[in-house]
Amino acid sequence: MPASTHTLAAKPPAHPAAPLGASVPLPPSKTVLLLVDFINPLEFPEAHRLEAAAVRAAKAAARLKAKLARAGVTTIYANDNYGHWQSDFRQVLEHCLASGGVPQWIAQALAPSSRDLVILKPRHSAFFATPLELLLGQMRTKHLVIAGLAADICVQLTAMDANLRGFELWVPGDCTAAETSSGCAASLGYMKRVLKARTAKSTAGLPTGW
Repeated sequence: MPASTHTLAAKPPAHPAAPLGASVPLPPSKTVLLLVDFINPLEFPEAHRLEAAAVRAAKAAARLKAKLARAGVTTIYANDNYGHWQSDFRQVLEHCLASGGVPQWIAQALAPSSRDLVILKPRHSAFFATPLELLLGQMRTKHLVIAGLAADICVQLTAMDANLRGFELWVPGDCTAAETSSGCAASLGYMKRVLKARTAKSTAGLPTGW
């Protein structure tokens, strides 16, 4: 079944939505912030090993998102559907908001705004069997800032697919996390060395020309 794409709002939008079936072109965004699996119930056996680092990454990502939004950068959430094709992103978000603990905190800190786009992904990479490449093409995107969970799985595989498609990459080192600090560092090193990704912290700001 194809992945779905939604524009979600944490509160009702200020203006009425366009009628269903109407063509609503996406505004250009030369740079896009891609948030991978931050809205996450963390319901797997070793999740406790990820929690503290995930909170730190989410805090940094929330600050970066706010800064990039002021610069006109679009944010896209790429999220697992956790095998439940009957659900949508809003249900995943509501589940995390109601679950307490770290999943709730991250969901509150990074809840989408009315401007953000959302896709559901069936596998690790945000490009696999999703409309992400189409959306980026419509927005004429050239540069991707990738943040999320986990650095050595979904973030790295998304970055690999982005590199194959010719995008310039920034994976802020403080905006991603893994179950171990060594695993996160190794993944960031791989992305810098092989994928030519910038891995400077989020405080460094966008590179010139982005």
